[in-house]
Amino acid sequence: MPLLKARDIRKMSHEEKEETLRKLRDDLLHERGQAAMGGAPESPGRIRAIRKNIARLLTVMNEEKEEEGGN
Repeated sequence: MPLLKARDIRKMSHEEKEETLRKLRDDLLHERGQAAMGGAPESPGRIRAIRKNIARLLTVMNEEKEEEGGN
């Protein structure tokens, strides 16, 4: 999965964001499990990319939550 950009995340509906977050967390769990078993990763930077996507997604979601409650 390519890196998600903040502007693309902001265009998503709340349900799409939740679903994307769930998929990313599942992918991360799978990749970490594969690495823990000693398997050679297909793409060494994949875990880092997944973590960055999760962080971007959570950041945008928290910004939107603050905007709703802050006004």
